[in-house]
Amino acid sequence: MTDPSSELPDLADVESDARAMSLGVSASELHGGLCGWLAGGGALKPDWLAAVLADPSAPTPAEGSALQRLAGVTAGQLGDRSFGFDLLLPGSDTSLATRSGALFEWCHGFVGAFGLAVGAQASLSDEGQEALADLARLARAQAQEDGDDSDEEALVEIEEFVRVAALLLHGDCVLATQHRQRLN
Repeated sequence: MTDPSSELPDLADVESDARAMSLGVSASELHGGLCGWLAGGGALKPDWLAAVLADPSAPTPAEGSALQRLAGVTAGQLGDRSFGFDLLLPGSDTSLATRSGALFEWCHGFVGAFGLAVGAQASLSDEGQEALADLARLARAQAQEDGDDSDEEALVEIEEFVRVAALLLHGDCVLATQHRQRLN
């Protein structure tokens, strides 16, 4: 049985919190930003939302809110060595255009916040550099209105690539640093 505290909050709950706080980003883009921030070595402090959005006036999520749960679960998933990391995206019951658009928004949020966290002196592996470049290309992509079964399969593959790329970048920037610190 899965630990419910290790599952991301419902997309609709995160959307609702984001709207209530007038954040101006979708839940998927916000989650991508949070993941990028954490993968780049950004700290999960009470003001994480202001850091992720690069907006010092952004409010602090309320204790127990969907946004606060999102932050805690995401940090736990990224640090989990069993690769139990999930992307906050619409379910398969929504259109291909909606799901691909949300994935591209997720990538946009990730790339922006990753850059904020890691700064100009990122020390990435060759694979990490390639993954980041691919995520940046996806962040600029546009959702198409129609698709077929091969497009559905491609989206599943792209989602898995994005998930692994985020873990790889987290490994380059956070886990490698922690490992080096333990060796010293």
